[in-house]
Amino acid sequence: MLTDIEIAQKNKILKINEIANKINCNEDEIEPIGFFKGKFSSNFIDKLSEKKLGKLILVTALSPTPAGEGKTTTTVGLGDALNALNKNTMICLREPSLGPVFGIKGGAAGGGYSQVIPMEDINLHFTGDFNAIQLANNLLSAMIDNHIHQGNKLDIDSRKITWKRVLDMNDRSLRSIVIGLGTAANGFTREDGFDIVVASEVMAILCLAQNFEDLKRRLGQIVIGYSKTGTLITASQLNADGAMAVLLKDAFRPNLVQTLESNPAIIHGGPFANIAHGCNSISATKLSLQLSDYVVTEAGFGADLGAEKFLNIKCRKMGTCPDATVIVCTLRALKYHGGVELRYINEPNLDAIKTGFSNLKRHIENINKHFGIPVVVCLNHFSSDTSPEIDLVKGLVLEMSCKFVVSKHWAQGSTGAKDLAEEVIGICNQTSSKLNFTYDDDDSLEEKINKVAKSIYKAREVKINKKLLSQLKSFEDLGFKKFPICIAKTQYSFSSDPTLRGAPDNHTLEVREVKIMAGAEFIVVICGDIMTMPGLPKIPSAEKINISSKGKVTGLF
Repeated sequence: MLTDIEIAQKNKILKINEIANKINCNEDEIEPIGFFKGKFSSNFIDKLSEKKLGKLILVTALSPTPAGEGKTTTTVGLGDALNALNKNTMICLREPSLGPVFGIKGGAAGGGYSQVIPMEDINLHFTGDFNAIQLANNLLSAMIDNHIHQGNKLDIDSRKITWKRVLDMNDRSLRSIVIGLGTAANGFTREDGFDIVVASEVMAILCLAQNFEDLKRRLGQIVIGYSKTGTLITASQLNADGAMAVLLKDAFRPNLVQTLESNPAIIHGGPFANIAHGCNSISATKLSLQLSDYVVTEAGFGADLGAEKFLNIKCRKMGTCPDATVIVCTLRALKYHGGVELRYINEPNLDAIKTGFSNLKRHIENINKHFGIPVVVCLNHFSSDTSPEIDLVKGLVLEMSCKFVVSKHWAQGSTGAKDLAEEVIGICNQTSSKLNFTYDDDDSLEEKINKVAKSIYKAREVKINKKLLSQLKSFEDLGFKKFPICIAKTQYSFSSDPTLRGAPDNHTLEVREVKIMAGAEFIVVICGDIMTMPGLPKIPSAEKINISSKGKVTGLF
């Protein structure tokens, strides 16, 4: 059996101008980056601004497992299948981070015969957007420390600097560091630390900004810390926002690539859903909606994370909502949530599937009943799946008055996802969705946290200590009460405990930290042991990646 990278490398790939022609984009409106990637020009984006929007399809999943569920693969397969049915469709994805590429999770270019290409470029440096975000973030860090070194006119309290440096790599040793050691010429000594790039507020700003003016405004609003008298200090007070915007001027423009079946795909932005809001950029989504009749996009990790934030944060900002939602599941994941260990998940086990279905059931209820978005469940098919197991899941889904489709897009590409595409078209042709938010803008920040925890996670209580409650109240007093919340927690469970599989209820959500992201315009709520700078596993994927004497990449999935 061919690996994902071998399938991608054997496939014919069109030059980017040929892909651009398919969406009526001429050579002056796409900037090629090499032969097979491109960035849209600002002129092309502007000329589409008044065009009617197409139908939006959100792909999400049950709570992820170490075996992987295939959201991106499903997104690509569904997009290709819609195009094969002569539906003008755009696929809209996030950019992969080098952290999971070299770590444990892998890339985000799909798999099998449902991939976006050039796969190696997309999973590695791509068009340099992450590097630009990293540079803009770290320029601000450098300007903070330089300001203190040069006399500290703003009276910044070095003990209360909240802005961290970032790196697009899993490196646990950088979580907590001391900078400025040595002579006075090396700056002021203080504690600092690194987050991964996808957790940077600059990433969130790039993904939520409506246009370049909005991007610059949000960069200026970034809170970097506090003065010694307790007032907020922002990036604009350091005069850093202009230079940061310059570094992001090209990164802000969405990227164009293609699928294995030569269909156009837009990839832009890449926040993680367990530590950030987990969706591609608003500019990419809107551009996709203007270019096509159907847009297939995804939200990171399970529906309790990516989809919740897509709906409560991104849709709130964007002013639109999905016409249909696809929830991806696998028999392997259902068995895992039913208590089966990884080494046994390919073995038939009806009892474990019945038990593990509780996880999928809750995700369906959350999206369909709580948010009010129609759902189709897609069983991402594996060769080890058996008919009795599939029939069991189908019956359980149909009992919930929900659509169910088995899809074989990994092995068959668009042909394997035809049934899924037809089901999605049927849903989109029905009455338009009306999104119900989990909380109101005027709710207190504490109320917003409680509503997500109790409505979506089914927590019994939320534990927030007095110090954090005081912080939340101070955020409201500073004018941030109307901000949505972005909960950072483990992706493996509805709770903040990664070991609680299935659909735990009556658990306690423990809040560890709260942070203002005034530029992104949301409040980050960090729960449990989740880290904003991940570490590498015992055997990282990087050990298997190599390059031949002729420059051919190997071992990349």
